[in-house]
Amino acid sequence: MDLDAYVAAHAFEWQRLEALTKKRRLTGAEADELVERYQQVATHLSVVRTSAPDPSLVAHLSSLLSRARNRAAGGRTGTWRGVQLFFTDRFPAALYRLRWWWITTLVVNVVVTGVMIWWLLDHPLVEQSLLSPAEVDQLVNHDFEDYYSEYAASHFAAQVWVNNAWVAALCLALGILGFPIVYLLFTNMANVAILGSIMIRHDHGAHFWGLLLPHGLLELTAVFVAAGVGLKLFWSWVEPGELTRSQSIAREGRTAGTVALGLVAVLFVSGVIEAFVTPSGLPTWARVGIGILAEAVFFAYVFVLGRQAFHRGQTGDVDASLLEDRVATQA
Repeated sequence: MDLDAYVAAHAFEWQRLEALTKKRRLTGAEADELVERYQQVATHLSVVRTSAPDPSLVAHLSSLLSRARNRAAGGRTGTWRGVQLFFTDRFPAALYRLRWWWITTLVVNVVVTGVMIWWLLDHPLVEQSLLSPAEVDQLVNHDFEDYYSEYAASHFAAQVWVNNAWVAALCLALGILGFPIVYLLFTNMANVAILGSIMIRHDHGAHFWGLLLPHGLLELTAVFVAAGVGLKLFWSWVEPGELTRSQSIAREGRTAGTVALGLVAVLFVSGVIEAFVTPSGLPTWARVGIGILAEAVFFAYVFVLGRQAFHRGQTGDVDASLLEDRVATQA
């Protein structure tokens, strides 16, 4: 290929794309033209790389495409509309696409916790090996309930939010390794089972569930979502399917990032419930009812909004225009 002739033939398109990237405001037509020029220049870059890989020209076109991509992405996502689309499309679609992973995680953990509580109730010597009678009395009559009113509600909400977000982040960050997630879940469920069995054995079962369920339903669901998505990330390199192993890990890693951002909002809601509803003077049925309502809203969010977004083509992955150029390499 005659590189000089190719440059002369397409210089105008490159100059026009550069001019569009420098404009402070783009009209609708100009935004469409920016996308069209971007695709054209991406193809030109591919041709140059394949047929006449001049380093300076490749660097120039790569830089131009990078600025154009940032300009296009900024025009679409740097607004409240972008935030809205995240919560109405991308996040719920990710939850829906990966639903069987986190629902299975949820069911398994609930069953295991129930079995552990039943076993601990049938083996009282385990309780005696963990706590003295005085410590049990302090836990049952004071510590468990006082935990929810020890600090000012606003401070406690922030503390709970950060703690739960950290647990969810660990599940997602360690997902690629697989086993650490199982360990985190087992530790978490063992703590719930031990507390539950002690409270139930000492006739405070209603008190235990009345304080746990208002916030725990949504909170634990968020943790199970993070764990399920983390396990999917682990499975993405064990069984990549039709993609290469690196492509599979990259896709699920980006989706895990989507879920991590969305769970920040979910855990914020559960933290507010834990700080303001759980220790409130509302009757138990009202507090538990609020927890059930929050859980129902979450599942409706996934299976109504998420299902609709998924069938519109959303997967939870980032928009294709934000990814590295994937154009044909033919002239």
